[in-house]
Amino acid sequence: MAATPIPGPHVDGDGLADIVAAGGLHNYQLKLHAEYGPVVLFRLPGAETAVSIADPVLLEATAKLDERPRKLFEFLASMQESGNLQTIPAQEHTPWRRVLLSVLAGRPSHEAHFGRFVTLTRELADEWADAAACGPIASQQSLSALSLRMICDYALGSGIGSPEQAGRIVAAFEDVLTEQLGRLYAAEAPGTYEEREDRAQRALTYLRATVDDVLATHRVGDGQPSEGSDLIAALAAAGHSPPRIRDSVLMTMLAAHHTTGVAVSWTLYLLALHPDAADRVAEELVRVLGDRPAPDYADLKHLTYLTTVLEESMRLYPPGPYGAREVTEDLRVGEYTIPAGATIFYPIWAVHTNPEYWPDPTVFRPERFATHPSPERPRLAYIPFGFGPRSCEGASLAMVEAKLILAVLAKRFRFEPADDHPVIPVERFVLWAADDIHLNLTQRRMLDT
Repeated sequence: MAATPIPGPHVDGDGLADIVAAGGLHNYQLKLHAEYGPVVLFRLPGAETAVSIADPVLLEATAKLDERPRKLFEFLASMQESGNLQTIPAQEHTPWRRVLLSVLAGRPSHEAHFGRFVTLTRELADEWADAAACGPIASQQSLSALSLRMICDYALGSGIGSPEQAGRIVAAFEDVLTEQLGRLYAAEAPGTYEEREDRAQRALTYLRATVDDVLATHRVGDGQPSEGSDLIAALAAAGHSPPRIRDSVLMTMLAAHHTTGVAVSWTLYLLALHPDAADRVAEELVRVLGDRPAPDYADLKHLTYLTTVLEESMRLYPPGPYGAREVTEDLRVGEYTIPAGATIFYPIWAVHTNPEYWPDPTVFRPERFATHPSPERPRLAYIPFGFGPRSCEGASLAMVEAKLILAVLAKRFRFEPADDHPVIPVERFVLWAADDIHLNLTQRRMLDT
């Protein structure tokens, strides 16, 4: 039986013009699936044959794929010396991933570091309380800086000294990714090519120097990682080379701060747009925490409505709006055959707004997750951290951090969107906001300190 041709647009060239016209790959995929259905053949730079799949049932056929397309992740290669960690072959990736999971996915170590997370979060809340008197808070970069400090304390055995330093690191990552993604998609950006290149190179130099400082101050000779949460020691114990350790630190800093900071910032934005939901979150926090300004680790499991709000937020604004895998041999997906060498795209935003599984898909409705996973939806209908052997290693840690940060901030403040400040999702490796998310804050109640 002959395979059915995969539908898609007729495109002259590499498809770049259509991607730019749509406002980025994340928007382009939404447009393609709305027009052509759940499986679409399209073109883009770096992938001669690209197939996007927005149906969670059909995605099951791809769940074991363990190779990423090299050309699409070349923009990260400049940060790494030991081979692009996003595209290393499966046989090399699997043991490296196992080390990351041993550090990032352990509940005992989450609990052991929770007190430090609380301290950092309450410090941020105090800073916001002081800054709110002067106008709106630029929440996204601030929250990303907080999550960067958390991951460095947790996984690397070394802290980032101050919020200002963390903010500079976040800004440096943004400069590098803006330039690299701009080249990939030929996006317009302010300044000359030389100015942008110089800015990106200075940012990368700063990031490498920062990682070198982390490695230099790391306690050498401890032997084994304490509490199972020292990534540097775990990588060294597994026999990884110094360049691989350095690259792993840099990629962990990049991925972890983006995931949590972005998820929390979009959630606060949605709560600002939906004050009834924000009030319900605050009521749950008062019921569970009483007069305490922050939860204990054991409290998180009782914050059920807050959790549904976070999950619905990541449905509407997934931190990573898409993923990609490479097909190493012909793969049957439903009625279609995807040829070896093709790139399969996981359009996470399109999956999360597929109307067949999400009625009124653009509406913010946390009650969708009152039962999760839902027997009414396929398991891959909700994939904010990806799935399969290349899914996010830090997913469970990110959820712990995000729920804690939301609990502290939503109990203390009411949020309102800043006037005359548009919020426009753009691609910065994750679903960033073009000019941050500005929020007005007011105190909910006086809390014991």
